[in-house]
Amino acid sequence: MSTLTFAVHDSMTMLRRNLKHAIRYPAVSLGSAMMPILMLLLFVYAFGDSIGAGMGGGRDAYLNYLTPGVIIMGVAAGSMSTSIAVCSDMTEGIINRFRTMNITRSSFMTGHVLGSVLQTMVSLVLVMGVALALGFRPAAGPVEWLAAAGLLAAIAFAVTWLSAALGLISKTVESASNKPLLVQFLPFLGSAFVPAASMAPGLRWFAEHQPFTPMTEALRGLLSGSEIGNNGWISLAWCAGIALVGYVWSRALFNSTTKR
Repeated sequence: MSTLTFAVHDSMTMLRRNLKHAIRYPAVSLGSAMMPILMLLLFVYAFGDSIGAGMGGGRDAYLNYLTPGVIIMGVAAGSMSTSIAVCSDMTEGIINRFRTMNITRSSFMTGHVLGSVLQTMVSLVLVMGVALALGFRPAAGPVEWLAAAGLLAAIAFAVTWLSAALGLISKTVESASNKPLLVQFLPFLGSAFVPAASMAPGLRWFAEHQPFTPMTEALRGLLSGSEIGNNGWISLAWCAGIALVGYVWSRALFNSTTKR
């Protein structure tokens, strides 16, 4: 067997381990889905009429606008489970057991990242189901749905690698759960809940140049069946950059930690 074959086999083993943990302890995975669902319910029923009226529509129109932003927020919220899981493994001693086993070093992080991406995608199905039950009516065709799923998977992959690095620099599980909060908060400062054009000048500039705004606009365009312009390419470029930074950072941290 080649080195690549061993690496893939070991990564799949670690992936199965993390998925079994997620099934056995579903609270963290469900928690990442509950936050966007609660935000969806809050903004639709508490603020939907007033915000929708200000945008030239009503509650139903605002639901169609809001849902893609909440889905993006769900991707960001799912990153917390990765940070917690990585920190837990690094601080509770299981990593010392893995050091004595003949496994590929990269498989530990790869298994965590792939497992978290799968959990995030499942949680997004729950969020979408709630949105549809509330009255969200996307106009996307099969191609747009596939493109939307691919975009969400790319965002989840990028954010998860960054979250894995945050888990590696955390000394406790509590701090690991707090560090991804900035990532989860960024969609609020984009176009997830209101158009960036309606914001104050300074905040508007930040919203227009941070990564989650083009991601939200690209997903919104795909689900509504409208043009996405340059937002698709910009989103993928952000995903590639974030994933590269997260991967290089987490790999360096993991190698330096496991050599001690």
